[in-house]
Amino acid sequence: HVQLVESGGGSVQAGGSLRLSCTASGFTSAGYCMGWFRQAPGNQRELVSYMYRDRSTKYDDSVKGRFTITLDNVKNTLYLHTNSLKTEDTALYYCAKGSEQAGYDRDEYNYWGQGTQVTVS
Repeated sequence: HVQLVESGGGSVQAGGSLRLSCTASGFTSAGYCMGWFRQAPGNQRELVSYMYRDRSTKYDDSVKGRFTITLDNVKNTLYLHTNSLKTEDTALYYCAKGSEQAGYDRDEYNYWGQGTQVTVS
């Protein structure tokens, strides 16, 4: 069955970095659009970044130039490299499996991990 397990979150000072991981099982990540979302308390879940099957990527303007999404096919693991972290990046970060063309359409993401907490102070 499909499973997504995130890890790598933690508490860091502003300006710091974290590498978030999302290990997938039950399917091949490279065959789908994969995304990273985040949700801060009191806010809606927002899309941070996604990667299409052809490895093209998109980023929300708030993280562009600071975050990078990558995929390790061998490990079937999606990463979110977060740099120059700001206090407003504090949130629970989720990875999600979407349809092949999911892109920004969050309704097209049908499997989610449990999330990993990022706290920036």
